Amino acid sequence: MIDRPDYINAITPFIDVPVVKILAGIRRCGKSTIFEMLKQELLNRGISEERIIMKKYTEMDIPEDITAKSMYDELVAAIAGKGRCYLLLDELQEVEGWERAINSLLEGADVDIYVTGSNSKLMSSEISTYLTGRYVTIPVYTLSFKEYLAFKTGSTQSRDQLLQEYIRFGGFPIIANGQFDEQSAYQIVNGIYHTIVSRDIVRRHRIKRQDLFDRVVRYVIENMGKTFSASSVSKFLKSEHRTISVESIYNYLRWLEQAFIIYPCRRYDIQGKTILKTQEKYYLGDIALKYSLLGYNRKMLDGAIENIVFLEMKRRGYDVFIGKDGTKEIDFIGVLRDERVYVQVCVQIPENSQREVENLMEIKDHYPKYVVTANPMDVGIENGIKIVHLADFLLNETW
Repeated sequence: MIDRPDYINAITPFIDVPVVKILAGIRRCGKSTIFEMLKQELLNRGISEERIIMKKYTEMDIPEDITAKSMYDELVAAIAGKGRCYLLLDELQEVEGWERAINSLLEGADVDIYVTGSNSKLMSSEISTYLTGRYVTIPVYTLSFKEYLAFKTGSTQSRDQLLQEYIRFGGFPIIANGQFDEQSAYQIVNGIYHTIVSRDIVRRHRIKRQDLFDRVVRYVIENMGKTFSASSVSKFLKSEHRTISVESIYNYLRWLEQAFIIYPCRRYDIQGKTILKTQEKYYLGDIALKYSLLGYNRKMLDGAIENIVFLEMKRRGYDVFIGKDGTKEIDFIGVLRDERVYVQVCVQIPENSQREVENLMEIKDHYPKYVVTANPMDVGIENGIKIVHLADFLLNETW
């Protein structure tokens, strides 16, 4: 088991705090492993193993007819007579009505509760009905580049070679942990994708026309990092003689988002200091999802690097927006409490082009501004704008 200390560091301040700790992220991003690390942390604190109750609620681990009541009864029986217990409940979204059971345990038992799931409804307003003010959410992502390097300790490859591999293979831990060729790696990710689609979306939402759903998903993935709207998707499909309502497309996008396959990135008007409701972009929960469906080619590199930077900003807790400054666009604005960072992303800065730097220079505030490039020859400082290599940006502790 390879440690992911950032997540344990995020969880430990809440150990024995009377709130439910919810870890949510795309399937196979490493949530179960984080639970194993948490168990070890609890053991290190002197908590006996019998007081740490770990339960998996995946389809393979639970009976089809399980109810929130039967889950509650089973957990009450498991903690009986043991004093304070620590409940680590994996993939809990599979149990309908789990919130009520957890609320009852929180109110009536001496327990510290941790939950994982692969659906963002675990972090939605529906939970607040039962757990008002008594839960904290910790989003979990596939591996950062720093974590990827930790997984590859002992590799004879250079950092730059491992960066190229990370860009090509993505950050699913199962890939980083093995020695796969490109085709095998994409087959594994394709299997993860189809599990999410069939189990978490098509079956759960009773989608009747999976062919239409699949075509919408393909369109979204092909246009990752580009602006589009539900109506533009509908018009495009009409050109292929496929009819689908704008409302259905909105539903599909919402369900993909709930399953962490895509993340929306809204536009922010820098001058008006307002979030705009139109022309948002979408990025993927891991760049390998795109390759697993469409294959890899060099033309995808710009979008891949953008996606990697977007996810790194999300990992660090930033709310991430596309910046609109008059007629100019900034790839990303990261907002974290009273901090802000502006980021332009490119494979390399074109010769005789100042667009990346000039767009940032137009912004007249004191917050840090970066151009992130995959070309190590581009790096430097220009008019106060830091031009940094992708690897350094991903690995720097602070920006």
